[in-house]
Amino acid sequence: MSVEVPPTARKVPSQRERHGDVFVDPYEWLRDKENPDVVAHLEAENAYTESITADQQPLRDAIFDEIKRRTQETDLSVPSRLNGWWYYSRTVEGKQYPMYCRVAAAEDDGELDAWTPPAVVAGIPLDGEQVLLDGNAEAEGHPFFALGGAALTQDGHLYAYAVDNSGDETFTLRIKDVQTGEHLPEAIERVFYGLEFSPDGRRLFYVVADESWRPFQIRVHTLGTPVDHDEVLYEEDDVAQWTSIDLSSDRRWLLVSIGNSEYSETRYLDLADPAASLTVLVPRNERILHSAEIFEYDGAAHVLLVHNGRGVEGGPEGRAFNNMVSLAPLAEFAKPLGEQEWRTVVDHDDAVKIEGADVTSTHLLLSLRRDTMETVRFARLDDVFAHVAGPREGGQAPSFAEPAFGEELYTAGASASDYRAPVVRVRYTSFFTPPRIYDYVLATGELLLRKETPVLGGYDPSDYVAERAWATAEDGTQVPLSVLRHASVRPDGTNPALVYGYGSYEVSMDPAFGIARLSLLDRGIVFVIAHIRGGGELGRRWYEDGKKLRKKNTFSDFVAATDWVVSSGWADPARIGCMGGSAGGLLIGAVLNLAPEKYAVAVAEVPFVDALTTILDPELPLSALEWEEWGNPIEDPEVYAYMKSYTPYENVRRAPYPRVAAVTSFNDTRVLYVEPAKWVQALREASTSGQPIVLKTEMVAGHGGASGRYEEWKDRAWDYAFIADALGARELIA
Repeated sequence: MSVEVPPTARKVPSQRERHGDVFVDPYEWLRDKENPDVVAHLEAENAYTESITADQQPLRDAIFDEIKRRTQETDLSVPSRLNGWWYYSRTVEGKQYPMYCRVAAAEDDGELDAWTPPAVVAGIPLDGEQVLLDGNAEAEGHPFFALGGAALTQDGHLYAYAVDNSGDETFTLRIKDVQTGEHLPEAIERVFYGLEFSPDGRRLFYVVADESWRPFQIRVHTLGTPVDHDEVLYEEDDVAQWTSIDLSSDRRWLLVSIGNSEYSETRYLDLADPAASLTVLVPRNERILHSAEIFEYDGAAHVLLVHNGRGVEGGPEGRAFNNMVSLAPLAEFAKPLGEQEWRTVVDHDDAVKIEGADVTSTHLLLSLRRDTMETVRFARLDDVFAHVAGPREGGQAPSFAEPAFGEELYTAGASASDYRAPVVRVRYTSFFTPPRIYDYVLATGELLLRKETPVLGGYDPSDYVAERAWATAEDGTQVPLSVLRHASVRPDGTNPALVYGYGSYEVSMDPAFGIARLSLLDRGIVFVIAHIRGGGELGRRWYEDGKKLRKKNTFSDFVAATDWVVSSGWADPARIGCMGGSAGGLLIGAVLNLAPEKYAVAVAEVPFVDALTTILDPELPLSALEWEEWGNPIEDPEVYAYMKSYTPYENVRRAPYPRVAAVTSFNDTRVLYVEPAKWVQALREASTSGQPIVLKTEMVAGHGGASGRYEEWKDRAWDYAFIADALGARELIA
């Protein structure tokens, strides 16, 4: 049935008063998801969206088929060795979800061959293969399925995993006896991300979120005891703090991290000592933003820290914005912080951001960001300790090895599956290089290619080009851009273009391969990623310049990126679209209010477009945690006024808005569906262009959309078809 007229929600005035400002919101009633009128309205919006975009269905089908044709559906991951087993996952053609498997490893004789993954063939089980979890079986009978984490006991006998069947990112935790295939009787409801076994396998640590979806408790379940007897190991009462757990690389220490985007605290528990209690390692009152790893070297426990606030001589100093790496014996942390002696391993560098550090039994693994891109370096622990034990010479780092990959724009990361391994796993990708898995031999620096993700359908990376460009922001700042295109496209001012951005939480839009994106490039669309302030591409200062009372830099940077696309000749100014999700959806909403005439189409996915209303209510999911990102408008009138001046919903104005699609999920706990639902109503009422503005709500899904890879492909095909249709780019150019 054709629905030509968009749904109009009734207006029920709701008044908000704060800091002398009065705002009347006519659509706040849409927040009540238990109200049948709200559900009916969302369903009416879906019917209108389906009707108004029905002619795009052949294009959606074509893009879906292109994604499917290029994807090797029956595939597997490269096995990773841990505690005498090789672990990997399989996907099977026609199945939505992976199967998680393992097979016994040969005896570790200290030789490199023992760490060479077995030759696993897609679609053919190995002799002795055990299926730990079949996602398809777990999903059967449920409208949604997502795995929220898994953990194994060191002996490999028990497998704990957490499942979400609604999309609200709260999970049911179950424990499987791998030897018998049976589940233990206990099931723990409403757990959060993060679960770890103690080394003896008798205790399971897990995280619980409060009513506002803030992880605030660490609990301990002793196997075989009632769940309601579980001990609360730690509870965080500060509503602006996020709590998480991890195991040290050698699995001896439980690390509890508490913090936000500006400072943090670490506590630790010695799992080898049954009488040990949770102990503060680095307290929050020093306001040091850091991460910590505890490990043993030469018979003593040491702490490796990536941090922004300590100098070589000990004692608080000026902040090292891009982080530094320090090392200290664990015993030092029993002293007052100002008396502790931290020795510098890698000093602060304004041009290089230290993203993280980890250790194996022999090496230090360093993740860093240089020239916007993330890469990895390695150093022998013997060299590190020799360096910190010697005279201090300005914090110069020990000798690091860095693999060479040969591309200008790429992303590389490293991790060790087993603390004792002579190799570490390196993951590499670029915009047009499918993900590669290497083993990096720590002793020699050799890179051993284990797999490159196959791309079918005659894919040839030489058909595409990725280049770095720079846009000039209104304050003169140079904003990096990644410009992706089909090799046949020329800068003649006639092309369609899509500008994509995020720009929040210090999250970087790193080079990564995307099969779905090829469908846009093959239609002649120039895809431009704007690495705007608020992200982390150029280090911590880049992030600081796009948050709180500098947030508007994020939006003006994006407009400058759009202007560059026109002035460079890559796009017809009448054929430019914009796209972003979550905080990137806030970006799209703000940009459309600033310069609606610059865009022909916009797609905002799970968009945070009613930011001020949300952050003013600490009872809403994650609101209090957001104060370190946006400021606290409850307490600070300046923050309130600044946020009110850009929050998209409250700044919709009479203007020629382009064609807009707001895509959301009914069960999203990060950005509630009500935000785009209200925004769409305001846009329709204000727009003078006559262009359709639609709301598409997944009624059973979460922040990431529908579950299952085929459903994900359909969602991406829907978004891209909406854009390509509006830009007049429905047909393939080659």
